[in-house]
Amino acid sequence: MGERKRLLVLGSTGSIGRQALDVCTRSEEFELVGLSAESSWEGLIEQADVHGVTQIALADQDAAARASEAWTDGRVLGGAEGLVRLVVESRAELVLNALVGSAGLGPTVATLGEGIDLALANKESLVVGGELVTALAEATGARIIPVDSEHTALHQLLAHQPPGAVERLTITASGGPFRGRSREELQDVSVKQALAHPTWAMGGKITIDSATLMNKGLEVMEAHHLFGTPYERIDVVVHPQSLVHGIVQLADGAMLAHLGPPDMRIAIAYALHGGESTPLPIVPLDLPSVGALTFEPVDLEAFPCLRIALEAARAGGTAPCVLNAANEIAVHAFLEGRLRFLEISAVIERALEECPSEPVTSFESLYEADRHARELAGETVAALS
Repeated sequence: MGERKRLLVLGSTGSIGRQALDVCTRSEEFELVGLSAESSWEGLIEQADVHGVTQIALADQDAAARASEAWTDGRVLGGAEGLVRLVVESRAELVLNALVGSAGLGPTVATLGEGIDLALANKESLVVGGELVTALAEATGARIIPVDSEHTALHQLLAHQPPGAVERLTITASGGPFRGRSREELQDVSVKQALAHPTWAMGGKITIDSATLMNKGLEVMEAHHLFGTPYERIDVVVHPQSLVHGIVQLADGAMLAHLGPPDMRIAIAYALHGGESTPLPIVPLDLPSVGALTFEPVDLEAFPCLRIALEAARAGGTAPCVLNAANEIAVHAFLEGRLRFLEISAVIERALEECPSEPVTSFESLYEADRHARELAGETVAALS
């Protein structure tokens, strides 16, 4: 066997990160050279000990300080700068970015800037960074391979299509825990109800994004940047079985669909192996048992976050950055019981109204738009509380 690939996993204590470590332990192809988390320092130290890793980073400075006191078997880095240092100094050949939210942008930029291939589970990097991130990858020759069931599906379906062959892309949505409910029926839903996703096991923020359908708006933006497809040629359709993960419509009217079990290890392994399918201990679909596949239109009145996200996407510039920042503040407030479910979209809309879209000239302009949007969203949450 040849030399193992040096792999760095960012966000290793989250759902995607944990599953990535599970995929890695089943293969002898990877050498883990670093791990990171937001603030779960005890879990991160446990992972480092289990996998023999001597470099870790925590985005939360207080958590990093506590980890440094408790762990003497390696080096602990802290804060946003610590995450970037871990990327640059780990000598990784592949980085899996499974950080949640816009905190993943800095490590994404560092990874691509170093010319390191990126397995990207942090969709906010492309939502916020957009053209700057893809241009950086093109300049350094680094590959961006998506870690997402929908984008993995589209990546595979598009792999061998010649220019001009593809007419439209379709991203599927489970519909989340509130599929079929009217806006009136969503007035008083609880945090517990919103976290009860019918198909996927995910972290709190991502699960709420699924309940509001904001995650589909973010995924449309991600697909736009990954595949260079205009927004008017990307559709979203509700598919409650969550077995068809992506659809490509060809110029002749034919459609190619990607079917598979709703197991994120498939997307993770595909990305870690450079866009190739590898054996996994996953039971394939039994189509007679599946019986039927159904599809429904999205109710944009009941789930306005998707409409707002698509409007921000078409506006371009700093609008997607503002949308993402306001959404993060609103979702956090909802999870803490300071905001009602339907007020999430109200917080985001006000931020977009108060922060008109401006051209993106640098990453610094994005950080400034992010900061301003968070301030406005925080004020709106306080006013609604």
